[in-house]
Amino acid sequence: MSGSPSTAGVSTALLTDRYELTMVAAAVADGTAQRSCVFEVFARRLPEGRRYGVVAGTGRLLESISRFRFGSEELAALDGIVDRSTLEWLADYRFTGDVDGYPEGELYFPGSPILTVRGTFADAVMLETLALSILNHDSAIASAAARMVTAAASRPLIEMGSRRTHEAAGVAAARAAYLAGFASTSNLEAQRRHGIPTAGTAAHAWVLLHDDELSAFASQVKAHGTDTTLLVDTYDIHRGIELAVEAAGPELGFIRIDSGDLGEMARQAREQLDRLGNTRTKIVLSGDLDEYAIAALRAEPVDSYGVGTSVVTGSGAPTAGMVYKLVEVDGRPVVKRSAAKESRGGRKSAVRRYKPTGTAVEEVVHAAASAPEIGAHDRTLPVPLIRDGELVADVENLDQSRDRLRAALVSVPWEGLKLSRGEPAIPTVFS
Repeated sequence: MSGSPSTAGVSTALLTDRYELTMVAAAVADGTAQRSCVFEVFARRLPEGRRYGVVAGTGRLLESISRFRFGSEELAALDGIVDRSTLEWLADYRFTGDVDGYPEGELYFPGSPILTVRGTFADAVMLETLALSILNHDSAIASAAARMVTAAASRPLIEMGSRRTHEAAGVAAARAAYLAGFASTSNLEAQRRHGIPTAGTAAHAWVLLHDDELSAFASQVKAHGTDTTLLVDTYDIHRGIELAVEAAGPELGFIRIDSGDLGEMARQAREQLDRLGNTRTKIVLSGDLDEYAIAALRAEPVDSYGVGTSVVTGSGAPTAGMVYKLVEVDGRPVVKRSAAKESRGGRKSAVRRYKPTGTAVEEVVHAAASAPEIGAHDRTLPVPLIRDGELVADVENLDQSRDRLRAALVSVPWEGLKLSRGEPAIPTVFS
């Protein structure tokens, strides 16, 4: 497995919390570091108002695990944080356990065993922060983005939120949004690292730079051709459309509207474009859009949407709320008894049951050692990802994950795709 051009060979070992290493240090000292353990990643509940979650980040996590090594720089940074014997142990560390999990693009529900990590205590506890930081972020973005894709009803969506988040998070968010069905991103590093198509032409600054709109539009058309996107609402939108058509003629590809009453502006723009003979010019809307705004615009003459802040922040749910819990020690189930944070002990797996028509009915979470009867239309969800520290197969490409999510959403009962608040789309049954 090879890393991306900008991350290959770079250690991920310090992308963790201090307490992971202090636990390991104590476990090495008292002899419990080698006890056989099972940790699971799951979400106790979905974010408020959500009917399903989307698993994303698995590929990034697997790649990051392969680089979770402590070189001389990492060990030097830990000198004084852990003792000498722990530093020596860390110098030889590499994950040698097993990982199973839901593949990217799969849906998850409360209690779904999204990731299962097996190994020694020291082996497996080290991955907690890394796993949660990646899966919580990427799954939150993909879950929000999938709702936007459904709301857009087959109209393309452009992810353009890089300026609204951390620079590294912008790349990860672009990947998660593309997995969820967005057509492209504005982020060039996401294209280089993940092969995601990019889009984008000009901001209001481009128009303001020039002495008048016509000069700005004419220059842009000269540089990029008539199939460009002209931003027409810097001043008066109706005059802007008129000048855009004057600059590019009937072959103008797109106009973008970024402010105002977007529905009303889209209707007026469509009428004006058609009246000017630009019946094939498409309309792109942007400007603080989320899934609710997109759904409200469904009946308007809109061809595509640009979404920024809401997608990179999970549209109000910036984390998926997943946890990484110890569920088994030396083959014995262990359970946290806190009333507010109760979990279920023992290693688990899951089966999703379907009607003959393909509609999902329920998710059955069961002890891994005692699988329920699998019906003709049912499907076991976790798949092997790592065995003895090595990938068991190549990481899927994003197109495969996109296809999986597309098929999964088709299987969701119609009620579960609504944006209104409600119960999870299908129940989780524990057996």
